[in-house]
Amino acid sequence: MKIIAIGSLVQPLTPEQKQQIMPKEVAATLKHYLDGKIEQFWFREKKGPIFLMNVESIEQAKAELDTLALGAADLMAWELMPVTPLSPLGLLIQVH
Repeated sequence: MKIIAIGSLVQPLTPEQKQQIMPKEVAATLKHYLDGKIEQFWFREKKGPIFLMNVESIEQAKAELDTLALGAADLMAWELMPVTPLSPLGLLIQVH
C-alpha cells in the first residue's frame, strides 16, 4: 500500500531541539528509506517533510512515523493519505 505522509511541525523547533533531535531524525529517516518503508521524501521549508511510504496499512505508517524522533517527541503531526494507481486511465484502453 502506498501512503503519502505530510508532516507539519506542531511548533517551531528551538535551537536546542534542533541540535538534540535532528541528528536522530535524519538517521531514523534514512533507516526507513533503506528498509523500503519510505520510498521517496521531500521537504517543505518551515513546514515539514512529505514521504511516499510503502507499508501494509495506515496503522503501520503511523507506527513507523511514531518511531522518528520528532514523532516520538510529539513535535510532528501527520496527514496520511492512501494512494493507488490512477485506475480511470484503464477506461482509455479499449480492448476489442
